[in-house]
Amino acid sequence: MYNRRKSRVVRVGGVPIGGDYPVTIQSMTNTKTADVDATVAQIKALAEAGCEIVRVTVNDKAAAEGFKEIRRKIDGLPLVADIHFDYNMALAAIEAGADKIRINPGNIGSLDRVKAVADACRKRGIPIRVGVNSGSLEQDLIDKFNGVSAEGLAESALRNVRILEDMDFDNIIISMKASNIPMTLKAHQILAPQVDYPLHIGITEAGTLYSGTIKSTAGLSALLTQGMGDTLRVSLTADPVEEIRAAKEMLQSLRLRSFGPEIISCPTCGRTEVDLIPLAEQVQRRIAHITAPISIAIMGCVVNGPGEAKEADIGIACGRDSGILFKKGEIVRKIAEENMADVLIEEIEKMLEG
Repeated sequence: MYNRRKSRVVRVGGVPIGGDYPVTIQSMTNTKTADVDATVAQIKALAEAGCEIVRVTVNDKAAAEGFKEIRRKIDGLPLVADIHFDYNMALAAIEAGADKIRINPGNIGSLDRVKAVADACRKRGIPIRVGVNSGSLEQDLIDKFNGVSAEGLAESALRNVRILEDMDFDNIIISMKASNIPMTLKAHQILAPQVDYPLHIGITEAGTLYSGTIKSTAGLSALLTQGMGDTLRVSLTADPVEEIRAAKEMLQSLRLRSFGPEIISCPTCGRTEVDLIPLAEQVQRRIAHITAPISIAIMGCVVNGPGEAKEADIGIACGRDSGILFKKGEIVRKIAEENMADVLIEEIEKMLEG
C-alpha cells in the first residue's frame, strides 16, 4: 500500500528492524533504573501490552548496577541502554548484556570514547542507535542554520553516523526527533535518501495522553505513509503502557500491522435511536483479549449502517430500539437493544471457534 523505503536489516536481540520486517513498537521505562523491582514490573507490563523493544536510562553507576540486575530478570524482550555524556555507562551496559546502545556520539566526549563504545558493541554484535534530538542539537549547527532546524537535525545525524563509519562500525539505527512535526518530516526527507540504515521514528515531547497521542499519530502517520520508519515510539507524558496501545492502534489503522479486532462504529447523530456509545465501549472492553484480525461494525442508523455492517466480518446495524445482526454480509437476525452486546459477543466467539 505504501512504498516503503528500503533499508538494511539490523537486529536488536532477537528482533529484526528494517528491510521488509514489520514496523516494531518500542517504549521507555520511567522508573528509576536503580529501582530494579519497579523497573522490571514496568517492563513486564509493557511486554504484556505488546512492547517489542524497551529502553531504560543508564545515567549513573546506580543505574548501571540496576541494569545488570534487570538484564538477569528479563528474558526475551530486547533491552536498550540509553546513554548520555558518560561513555563508561555505555561500556557497563554492554558488559551487562544490553541488546542495543542509544547514544549521541557528539555528547559523550572525545573520539577515543566514541571508539571505545563502538569497539565494545562490535565485539558483542550490538547495534548503536544514533539519537539526534532538537533539544540537544550541536551549537555549531544551530548557528549555521540560524536556530534549530530540519537541516541541522539531518546534518547532525549524518555527521554522527560518519563518525561511526570512520571507525568501521555500521551496525546502526538512526533517529531524529523533534516536537515540531513539520521539522521532523523535513529532516527525514533530507536524510532518508542519503543512508540505508533503519529509521527509529518518534515525535518527542509530544504531550499528555490525549494531545500527545493525536500529535504523535499525526507526525508518525505522515512519516509512515511516505515509507519512512522501521521502528517507533509514541512518546507520551503518561503511563508507558499507553504508548504501546496508541502505537498498536495507529499501525493497525494504517494497515501496517494487525493486533486484533477492528471496531467500526459511527460517531452517532440525531438519527441514532439506540444508546450506541456505551454499547460500542462495552463491546470494545469485552473483546480486548481477542487477537484475531476481524472487523466488527457497530452502526447507529439505517443510512450508512447496513452497508458498513455488511462490509465487516460481523456487525450490528441499529434501528429503533433494535438492530440487525450481519455476518459476512448476510442478515442473521434481529436483536433487541438490551441484548445487543451479549449477542454480538456470543456470535463473535462462535465465529472464532468455527
